[in-house]
Amino acid sequence: MRENMQIRRFIPSDAAPVSALIARTLRISNAADYAPGEIEDLVARMQPDFILQRAAWTHFYVAEENDTIIGCGAIGPYWDREDESSLFTIFVLPEWQGRGVGRRIVETLERDEFAMRAKRIEIPASVTGLAFYRKLGYDFKDGCAEIDEEHLYRLEKWL
Repeated sequence: MRENMQIRRFIPSDAAPVSALIARTLRISNAADYAPGEIEDLVARMQPDFILQRAAWTHFYVAEENDTIIGCGAIGPYWDREDESSLFTIFVLPEWQGRGVGRRIVETLERDEFAMRAKRIEIPASVTGLAFYRKLGYDFKDGCAEIDEEHLYRLEKWL
């Protein structure tokens, strides 16, 4: 990872590039773990309007290098709970994966005020992201290592 990468709060003009980043990452990185139809359903959902809606109720961040968004992630309340939070929409462009960008994004989210007030953070993790989140200390919620109806693992970390 280069030193001129920075992580900053999302601004509305980031919605289209973040949507494009998510679509590219889903189509490349998640292709081995999900059927093409599932990926395209997610791409259709993760359009700029959806990103703006998510950013309205979460603290959304982007990782940027040389004015290009290379990753993103958000943290927000877990079902309006004051003492629990959730991580959302964590994506890193395929060519930047394995270079510490995702780790820096998660570390930023874990220092956010939503994390600081929480006793527990949950993340709905894709099959593709499971090993990454486990490395960062997230474990299966209630010990359940099964994929749910959304084809996600529910992971958590107690703080």
